[in-house]
Amino acid sequence: MKKLSARRRHPLAAVVVLLLALAATGGLYAAFAPADKARADETSQSLTIKEGKKLYEVGCASCHGTGGQGSSDGPSLVGVGAAAVDFQVGTGRMPAATSQGAQVPRKKPIYTQAQIDQLAAYVASLGAGPSVPTKQQYGPAGADIAKGGELFRTNCAQCHNFTGKGGALTKGKYAPSLEGVAPKHIYEAMQTGPQNMPSFPDTTMSEKNKKDIIAYLNAVNGSETENPGGLELGGLGPVSEGLFAWIFGLGALIAVAVWVAARTAKAKKS
Repeated sequence: MKKLSARRRHPLAAVVVLLLALAATGGLYAAFAPADKARADETSQSLTIKEGKKLYEVGCASCHGTGGQGSSDGPSLVGVGAAAVDFQVGTGRMPAATSQGAQVPRKKPIYTQAQIDQLAAYVASLGAGPSVPTKQQYGPAGADIAKGGELFRTNCAQCHNFTGKGGALTKGKYAPSLEGVAPKHIYEAMQTGPQNMPSFPDTTMSEKNKKDIIAYLNAVNGSETENPGGLELGGLGPVSEGLFAWIFGLGALIAVAVWVAARTAKAKKS
């Protein structure tokens, strides 16, 4: 014990202890430093992009070009972002059919979500653009349904009708029905403006407003929702309801008038 105590008093003891502490600290930092995790994430992302490029070359390059620069058969994908890919491929619109009409319809997707994520990562690497939204961005938590209805009627009902049933546009195009569309895809459509739809980036319509609109559509199109007004005639609005009134309502009035006139004429003859 006396020898150990004497060594502690040695002038170099403090230096040795300091060196040992620095070595231990360096070892622990090397073992738990976030750089390893960052490198692992970077490697994983690189592999995702690499796999996405393979999928792109097989299923997309013939129309959009080998580097996403576009061609006469498809627009450029540089700068469209991951959100546009997730929407177009996730809703089955892309890859498009060989013979397509005025616009590409929604259909069953041919890629898995993992493959869609890979394609989106590759296209996102070609140029910065909107990213795929998180559930927190489009989920119902904290949404204002009444505000969403007001925003939808102001910005969207002209094409999609006030309950999202869809409607006809010019030159054979149409605004698709929003029934059964995933909230994530509705958010992405507002972000990217697919086909005939204008885009609503956060600078135009805030993230909260997008969430409110999605909550409104979920409310009006939910299977448990009952229409307090009774028969909705497809929810197509005043045009179809006015047509119904003219054909059936006015037709019934004319039939009654003819019947009354016939009864009156018969009564005069008798």
